[in-house]
Formats: sequence, C-alpha cells, structure tokens
Amino acid sequence: MLLAGGCSWVGSTKRVSVDLTGIHKIKHVVVIMQENRSFDSYFGTFPGADGIPMKHGQPTVCSPDPVTRTCVKPYVDHHDANAGGPHSQRAALDDIAGGKMNGFASSALAFQSGCTNEFHPDCVQRLRRMGGLPDVMGYHTASDIPNYWTYARDFVLQDHMFEPNASWSLPEHLFQVSEWSARCSQHNRPQTCHNALEAPQEEPNGNPLVPAKAGAPIYAWTDLTYLLHKKHVSWGYYVVPGSQPDCADDNAVTCAKVKQNARTPGIWNPLPYFDTVRNDHQLGNIRPVSRFLAAAKHGTLPAVSWIVPSGAVSEHPPDAIHRGVTYVTRLVNAVMHSKDWNSTAIFLAWDDWGGFYDHVVPPTVDQNGYGLRVPGLVISPYAKKGYVDHQPLSFDAYVKFIEDDFLGGQRLDPRTDGRPDPRPTVRENAAILGNLVSDFDFNQTPRPPVFLSLHPKTTLVSRGLRHRRRHRRRPAAVLAART
Repeated sequence: MLLAGGCSWVGSTKRVSVDLTGIHKIKHVVVIMQENRSFDSYFGTFPGADGIPMKHGQPTVCSPDPVTRTCVKPYVDHHDANAGGPHSQRAALDDIAGGKMNGFASSALAFQSGCTNEFHPDCVQRLRRMGGLPDVMGYHTASDIPNYWTYARDFVLQDHMFEPNASWSLPEHLFQVSEWSARCSQHNRPQTCHNALEAPQEEPNGNPLVPAKAGAPIYAWTDLTYLLHKKHVSWGYYVVPGSQPDCADDNAVTCAKVKQNARTPGIWNPLPYFDTVRNDHQLGNIRPVSRFLAAAKHGTLPAVSWIVPSGAVSEHPPDAIHRGVTYVTRLVNAVMHSKDWNSTAIFLAWDDWGGFYDHVVPPTVDQNGYGLRVPGLVISPYAKKGYVDHQPLSFDAYVKFIEDDFLGGQRLDPRTDGRPDPRPTVRENAAILGNLVSDFDFNQTPRPPVFLSLHPKTTLVSRGLRHRRRHRRRPAAVLAART
C-alpha cells in the first residue's frame, strides 16, 4: 500500500556515515511496546515537538463530523479510558484521507455504529442518535500522563516515529521481530511466503506452545532471533499474563477475552509460530514478565528484550491509561535499579495509532507503510537530555540499532542473511530511516536513574464522570472543539 504524501522509498546502497564506536557501550536493549496511541494524542502539546497545529493556543485543524455536520477540533480529554477508533489498513487510508489527515472523526463514528458508509442517509441518522464527541480527537496533557512527559523532558522524545506498517497490532508485532508480515504455505520454505499486510494467518485461540499444527499460522520467513542465535546474542521475549489487549478481528467492536501468557502464541506473542525459533530450540526464551524483573534485579538482562503487556496494562482502549503508566514505570524503575542500567537503552513506544488523531502525513516506504505516527521515547544513561528527535523513524530503527550493536551491521536481507525470503524491502536500509545513534551522547558520563512514582498525581478522571456530566451540561472545552 502506498500512502499519500511524504517521501517515497528508493533502494540505495549509499548510506549516511554514522560513528558507531560508542554504540557498543549499550549491552542491553529493552523494547517496551504499549498499545494504540498517536503522537498528537499524548504529546501534541509538548514544547519543541511537531505537535497539534495551534494559533493563539487554539487548534487550527479539524476533522469533519457527519453527525453534526461540523468540524471537530482536537480538544483536551482528561478521561482515563478512551474509546479510540478503527486501526486497520482501511482505517489508515480513511484517516489519512489522501493527505488531508482529517478522516478520524467520521471513521471512528462509523466504526462505533457499525456503519459501512458513514455518509449514507440511513447511517447518518443512526450516528446522530448516538450523539457525543468522538474521543479520537481528544488529546492528553502533561498533567494526565506526568511520568511519560518526565521521561520526555529528561531523556529523548521522538516526534516523527511511525508505525512500520499501516495496519493493526498483529502485523506490527511481526514487523517488530522480523521486518515483515506475510502468509506462507509451507514450513521451513521462506520462498513460499508472500506479502500480507492486513491478514497474515490467524492463530486458533488457546493453541498451546508446541510446534505449529493444522490451523496454526505458518511463519516461515526469517526473523531477527535467527540472526541473534547465529551470533550467540542472548534475547528474551517477555509476556504479561492476562488477556490479549484487542480482538483478533480488528473490525470487531467487542469480543470474548483471549487468554495470554508466555505459553500462548497470539497477536502479541507471535515468535512461537516462527520456524526459526522452533528449529533453534529457542522457545524457552519466551518468558513471563516476572523473569524480566528478576533479570533486572540480578543484573542478568539479555542483550535484547522485548516486553508486551496484557490488556489491563496496555493502554489499549478501553483499558485505563493510569494502569499502563504504572506498569511501564515499574519496568523502567526496575532497569534503573539494576546494575545493568549503565549499559542499557530502553525504547518505549505504542504499537499503532489506535484511530486517534495525528496531523502528520506518514512517509511512503513500500507497499506496507509507514503507518501513522506514534509516540517514541529513548531512556538511557547515554540518552541526550531533553532532546526532541525530528528524524523520520519507525520501529525498523530498533532492529537497525540491534543489528549495528550486536550483529556487526548484518541486516534481515535475503541476499546476505543466509536464509533468503521474498520480502519486498530491506527496511533497515530504507533511505528515509533515521538512526537512533543520534539520540545518544556516548561521550557523556552515564546519567543517574530518574526514579518515578508508580502512582503519580494525575488529572485523569473516570469515564463514569463524563457520563454524569453529559446529563448536566457540556464542558466548555468540548463545545469549543466544534466549529
């Protein structure tokens, strides 16, 4: 899929010279992936960042609302739980709206009402009966998520971090560990795989952690753990037990909760289905998050850690934001308390935009993305202080950093990785992709930890409070959001 606007990717062997000498001071990379928030929804008013366009403190952008026939401006939303919107490949196209970046309100309202065409007269009437303001146009402030803003002020905020794929969570988690989302017809035959941005094979609910059998997806292409294992680089994929944060069907409004733990392959835990992981006898590297906390405590973190949440702490609508903040802060504090802190880089991001408003048109890399912009943070003793990184980035940059740090620059490249597959692009070599090395100062003395409260004072309010207010009067901020 080619997205409107931005830059097009052109394959190139010419690379910008980057001094990688200092990168090897990082012995541990920790990727913490949360759920479903756009950059503007969390950091749209962060000083110095490419945030919501404003004039005299008022947004100058809006999204047409077919219910009221008005245009909804971004507005302050202090609610702890949000509804969000659709975030499939089609939703990405609808929200981007040919580069106008104004399809968010209509897309969310149609999704919530079950309409397939929000402008059809019958559908418009149904939407009007729903009433209310689509909270995809709401944004949170520093007082709502003070810990995240503190990390941004004290370390690095990336304001042009894009989801690598223009789609939902399963493809994103596949890109995160393998730089591709595909369907394959035969095990251990990477050449039988073909591009599948939106719908790689779904896994059966509750399938145990055993070699894939009939009905389970076939992930035969090459993933990053294959290269790590070949080079004897330690890794761990840590899963919070509970339920999956989202529905397997991204077009479903509700669904039955699906159990999740380290032994249940799924949307957020795809590695057990990769042929390479099973063939290399690496299933034991997929662990409960308690093992990560123990490794941090004992100073035995692996070189590469990926951490995925359960629904309750994911920040995925409608789950509470404050629980996610507490969970992430606990992970970061654990690393900061560890003797591994002085050699660690934490990359914190949100897996896709979740239907929430963002004003930046995603660049085009290949038929798979980029997707919409999400928040990105770098937390490390070598991270620059209070730095806003404006480079074009995606989660591909995490893979690139890991490859440069631990693999001598080897890429997931069919021509050189020893296990060729027909992926359309070597994403780490995309000409537009920035380099995370720019977020570090490896000459500085390692900075001390910044321990934060697990329960910071916040202006977040419960969703129930909003319902009570609706019956009385609309808050002025909400009324001002309509033009």
